[in-house]
Amino acid sequence: MNKNMNNCKLEYLWLDGYKTPNVRSKTKYCKVNPYYDDGRLTLKDVPEWGFDGSSTKQAVGSDSDCVLKPVSIYNNTVDSIIGNNSYIILCEVMNSDGTPHKSNTRAKLRKLEKEFNNQNFLFGIEQEYTVIDNANNKPYGWPENGYPSPQGRYYCGVGGDVVAMRDLIHEHAMACNTAGIPLCGTNAEVMLGQWEYQIGTAGILEICDYLWVARYMLEVLAETKNVSISLDPKPVTGDWNGSGAHINFSTERLREEGGKGYITGIIKNLMDKHEEHIEEYGIGNEDRLTGEHETQHIDVFSSGDSDRGASIRIPPITSKTLKGYLEDRRPSANMDPYRAVAKLVKTVGSVSKVVNSL
Repeated sequence: MNKNMNNCKLEYLWLDGYKTPNVRSKTKYCKVNPYYDDGRLTLKDVPEWGFDGSSTKQAVGSDSDCVLKPVSIYNNTVDSIIGNNSYIILCEVMNSDGTPHKSNTRAKLRKLEKEFNNQNFLFGIEQEYTVIDNANNKPYGWPENGYPSPQGRYYCGVGGDVVAMRDLIHEHAMACNTAGIPLCGTNAEVMLGQWEYQIGTAGILEICDYLWVARYMLEVLAETKNVSISLDPKPVTGDWNGSGAHINFSTERLREEGGKGYITGIIKNLMDKHEEHIEEYGIGNEDRLTGEHETQHIDVFSSGDSDRGASIRIPPITSKTLKGYLEDRRPSANMDPYRAVAKLVKTVGSVSKVVNSL
């Protein structure tokens, strides 16, 4: 191998400064020793980098330098050219003085993780999205004019008349799992062209890192098929389901001990902080949370056993055994998981210890 050859590709990812954050990326090609003790590059081998924040709504032109601080590393399994010596580097955005940038929502979650570390939170996120045909800007599989058949057969559907782009969904799932991201399931959703994947379970910071990298991977794979990915919470107006990002959550106490009193306390805290949660759960969510299409109205809080029209769904196992997990159905597909998970950790983690009653 030529000793001067740049033999390694590092794809740096970060979140920009838009109200609904977008993933941005830039690529560094560098020389690295391909033989490491554990067989792969590690974070300590990855240098900080920078970018022009004036082009991402994170700085002004007269003072535009922002710093990329690597925080997670993954094999780049969506890179079909370089292969084994290609990596995804997830970064936090820092100011030039080393402090977290104001858009750095991950840094805020880091502090909460330390504060509530003793509760051993676990999360799973159900990410819904819509595949958009770039040729006509409609959900993939929709007719050029008019609408497809009404909703009914699309959810978990089978057949070319009710399912579109299944190969992309499987390719994405395998790319994530090969990279070490625990994508545990997929399914076609209620609207034609709409899909879901499930990430988790994982801890406070891990689940959010996983989701952002999984989103990036899906976007890159979509580029190769002349489609794009929409996280719009209501991609099509009318009698069509919106797209959410339901968050399943538990503490160690909820998983191991549970109890009616503890579960009631969690739900009460969530109800009391409902408006604060909605503020952290994504832009445009009012178009999705209408009280129809398996949602509760955005101005109303409710909970219920197996109720997909509630704000908080209590799964059958939790209802039956009084321990397990709960599902928050309010977050929209475009939510920033660092913000949404932070709010859940703070609200659920602050539930005072109560005497369980059966």
